[in-house]
Amino acid sequence: MIFIERMDHNLKKLKSQTANMLTIGNMAFGGAALMAAMNGAYSFSVLFIFIAAFLDRFDGIVARKLNQESALGKQLDSMSDIISFGVAPAVLIYELALTEFGIAGMVFTVIYISSGAFRLARFNITESNGYFTGLPITAAGTLLTLSYFGLSLFPPVLYMFLMLLCSLLMISTFTLKKV
Repeated sequence: MIFIERMDHNLKKLKSQTANMLTIGNMAFGGAALMAAMNGAYSFSVLFIFIAAFLDRFDGIVARKLNQESALGKQLDSMSDIISFGVAPAVLIYELALTEFGIAGMVFTVIYISSGAFRLARFNITESNGYFTGLPITAAGTLLTLSYFGLSLFPPVLYMFLMLLCSLLMISTFTLKKV
């Protein structure tokens, strides 16, 4: 009987942390993507960002399904997102396309990361109403990461403008219905 009670208690604890474990997985793959980009393993960086996006897609769904939404989970998700969809894609594209622009490439990269952080902070203090305000950082980071596949087709200067466009869209005030 004690064994069953203990097992039930452990299962409840595991259930309560399932969404947070997915979020930590998102963060881990974002960190791995960042390290891969910094070490020249660009294809792995892209793969890790896409795995992070997959995990990010499901952490909120799992939290709602298990009725485990929390303020901690919301904050943890934003911390993960700034790494996986802010810093990692920005460093990836900086390393591949923007280093040749020197300080200007650095500035555009920092503007993108800062805009993503602003977007996440605004999201965290806003009541949920079924709409996103501005482009979600997940979408911006995924778009930036997808642009990796156009590196041989487009001039590097296009990536500066893409980073700036994503930055402006993240901090803008247009609304998008959540899907």
